[in-house]
Amino acid sequence: MILDGKAVAVQIVEKLKAELAKKNVTPQLAVILIGDDPASRVYVRNKQKKAEYIGIKTQLFEYPVDVAEKVVLDKIYQLNNDKNVTAILVQMPIPEHISREKIIMAIDPRKDVDCFTPENVGKLSIGLKPYFYPATPQGILMLLDYYKIPIEGKHAVVIGRSNIVGKPMSQMLLKRNATVTICHSHTENLEEIIKTADIIISAVGKKIVRCKMVSKKSVIVDVGIYKDSNGNLTGDVDFAEVAPLVDFISPVPGGVGPMTIASLMINVVNSYDDNNPVS
Repeated sequence: MILDGKAVAVQIVEKLKAELAKKNVTPQLAVILIGDDPASRVYVRNKQKKAEYIGIKTQLFEYPVDVAEKVVLDKIYQLNNDKNVTAILVQMPIPEHISREKIIMAIDPRKDVDCFTPENVGKLSIGLKPYFYPATPQGILMLLDYYKIPIEGKHAVVIGRSNIVGKPMSQMLLKRNATVTICHSHTENLEEIIKTADIIISAVGKKIVRCKMVSKKSVIVDVGIYKDSNGNLTGDVDFAEVAPLVDFISPVPGGVGPMTIASLMINVVNSYDDNNPVS
């Protein structure tokens, strides 16, 4: 069965839109975009369109690729102190002359809808509730839940150890009582490890999961997305050969991507309550 993230995301977005209309409140998302990377512009445009459709107000602050680090930091501090702004997002990647660490550290954790700040990451890692959950891992869990795929007690193999997907994904799966194995570029016997998995979540950006690694019981979530030699969007999983052999699989595109944006929108909607607590 296909894990149709696009269809599930539509339901989430419509629910968020109705929720905001009922509450009659307007969260406000500030997006900082540095440079003119085409992919980043597409991502930002998609996020803005979805936010505006739901009823979220957005502001886009664009800077040239050679902008001084201090200029960006000053803008973040300004947005932190702006009571109308409930969510802040700095589109990654950013130019090398700007410290990613400083940028992340500068964002108010209560407005950190990407869940990058040490406070939110730290809470997640010790089992406490952060202000927001990372969008991609949260979207993946919502997708699994929608299809009633059991997580508790299952062996989940996460391929990739990035701060954006791999690490938080493993923490959130542990919170759901899965047994988690993290694999990466230095993992030995990768094929043998993947064969033991009930749930395979791959987020490395190259073709890595093939038919000899899976079984009929496998549930596969493909986070990777990139263009192949023919210019077609593809993922970490050889979909054509793997899909007929497994129980569930997410497509690329149309799987994790829409769920990530829907999850981010949940965070932005929730940011209104985080920054406007009931007295």
